Amino acid sequence: MNENNIIDIKNLVKDSLTDFLRQSAQTMLHIAIEAEVEEFTKSYCQEKLPDGRNRIVRNGYLPERGIQTGIGLVEVKVPRIRDRKGGTGAKILFYPSWIPKYMRRTKTLESLLPILYLKGISTGNFKDALSPIFGDQAKNLSHSVICRLKQSWLDEYNQFQKKDLSLKKYVYWWVDGIYLAARMENEKSCILVIIGVKEDGTKELVSLADGFRESKESWQELLRGLKHRGLTSAPDLAIGDGSLGFWAALAEEFPKTKWQRCWVHKTQNILDKLPKSLQEKAKSDLREIYTSPTKKLAEQALDNFIETYSAKYLRATDCLNKDKEELLRFYEFPAEHWQSIRTTNPIESTFATVRHRTIKSKGCFSRDTIMMSVYKLMKEAEKNWKKLYGQKMLADVINLVEFKDGIAQKKITGNIEQNIPTDAIHKIHA
Repeated sequence: MNENNIIDIKNLVKDSLTDFLRQSAQTMLHIAIEAEVEEFTKSYCQEKLPDGRNRIVRNGYLPERGIQTGIGLVEVKVPRIRDRKGGTGAKILFYPSWIPKYMRRTKTLESLLPILYLKGISTGNFKDALSPIFGDQAKNLSHSVICRLKQSWLDEYNQFQKKDLSLKKYVYWWVDGIYLAARMENEKSCILVIIGVKEDGTKELVSLADGFRESKESWQELLRGLKHRGLTSAPDLAIGDGSLGFWAALAEEFPKTKWQRCWVHKTQNILDKLPKSLQEKAKSDLREIYTSPTKKLAEQALDNFIETYSAKYLRATDCLNKDKEELLRFYEFPAEHWQSIRTTNPIESTFATVRHRTIKSKGCFSRDTIMMSVYKLMKEAEKNWKKLYGQKMLADVINLVEFKDGIAQKKITGNIEQNIPTDAIHKIHA
């Protein structure tokens, strides 16, 4: 973006509605902070000095601070609280929950900046690009400020790459190699992603790295990096597409991990080998396989599919049959988890947003630019990831309880037969 591409709208008609919203927000924020201060001082009203005076008192205001928000700059004055007790003991401090210490911009704006950077706005043009929102106050987004932000994003990403994993246990992994419209310096590079499910059902970003066409070497380097960071416990199941590079690397680095092929990717691969006139029916037939309540019924539906299409479309049926075991692996895990572990949707849905943000960025970017920006977008998305449905069943998976058709089986310990309690369901609704 150059200066000729930036629309100068400073002389447009003043937006009275936005001004009203900004002033209203400022007033409501002032009321909320004052109420919080009053509650805080009341909570310490019993704290007295030896001469009977209150220990905690108000003492004017801190210097006014501007917070950049989605509706422009909002000026904030935070009351100053004084602890009149002397000595070297711990002081009672007050920080309003609405305005964290050192806050200069809202979280939504924090996530906006890497998006704009991926869109192709250069560091020198942020001020002009955001002036319609902030007006003259956009000076806080100068070239030097954006450069410092970029460096902080890169530092965050580098720290993430070194994060200690020695206490981590992931039950499931979703893995994929993502190609973005915003390309790195090497056009053959892609972003390798792993999202994991922890023991409590929480999903988190495990790894984010650049690789060479999802090769075995790239995935192996990533997996070994996780080991070097302390990860010793292999995931019980990995869900991914047909990338041979990942599966070959996984077999060497975490040989005990079971494989689950993604049904979304597999369905698309099969449909690509069929004429369009048959694709809708074939898609329905494939759906009947993976929504069957038992593995036996799924195998019957799979055999029916092969019998129906093999005579004319052998490539399509071979594509299905060659990964039969990996496609039906989910039947060995709790039925509550089936909908989550049959596909790589947790990655696909997250990167759908990332792709949308970068769809117009056709130019080539440095590796650091892409990785730090995508990392920031992923971490923002992570905040909204829901826990795995049926997280209570993860303990059974970790304890190697055998599951058949999604139902926990009886476990024999010595001569004692124990029933493993489970809330597993017999059917998963599509």
